Amino acid sequence: MIILIVIVFAILGFVVSSKLKSKFKLYSQTPLQANLSGEEIAKLMLADHNIHDVRVTCVEGQLTDHYNPADKTVNLSPDVFYGRNAAATAVSAHECGHAVQHATAYSWLTMRSAMVPIQNISSKVLNFVLIASLFGGFALGLPYEFIGYLVVGSYSVMTLFTLVTLPVEFDASNRALAWVKTRNVVTPSEYEMSKDALNWAARTYLVAAMASLVTLAYYIFVFFGNRD
Repeated sequence: MIILIVIVFAILGFVVSSKLKSKFKLYSQTPLQANLSGEEIAKLMLADHNIHDVRVTCVEGQLTDHYNPADKTVNLSPDVFYGRNAAATAVSAHECGHAVQHATAYSWLTMRSAMVPIQNISSKVLNFVLIASLFGGFALGLPYEFIGYLVVGSYSVMTLFTLVTLPVEFDASNRALAWVKTRNVVTPSEYEMSKDALNWAARTYLVAAMASLVTLAYYIFVFFGNRD
């Protein structure tokens, strides 16, 4: 059953990811009328929100863009950092949306950041239990029920993390789209492209959350569903 769940969501994730990449490729071919690069967009948005302690940097890779609250950096991939198109505008503004969340102590981002170390520990515990089960399984000497609590507990934390991520990502996109529209850095058609690109990016997080919820439900059923 778990294999089927993995396959189904792997296929769904692949479809959404492929669609996202095709959208960004398409919108990257449309020059921005304002002729602003992703770097310039980011710096302009940060300045408009009176954020002066966040650096905008270029990192290697494709779709590796992210905001790092630890060192207050908006990290943009080369295509976004140097790009002068609707796709680059959408991504750079979105990542700056996270910087704005951080500066304004957005509650969901604060909660997500606080959960990071707990989520990391839960992931390690889950991996240890699942790998151990492949090599003699529960020869760990622990009761089956206790193993169940470890697996379900760890996966619950990881699932909660994916759910908390959703409002963080959707809010960052909403902030980005509101700013590019009111700042008039995009034309109406460019705005629609940016919006479409961010919507597909959001769907990747939605698929991840759905997969995590279904997998959690499966583990709950396996360990505790047959109780009398």
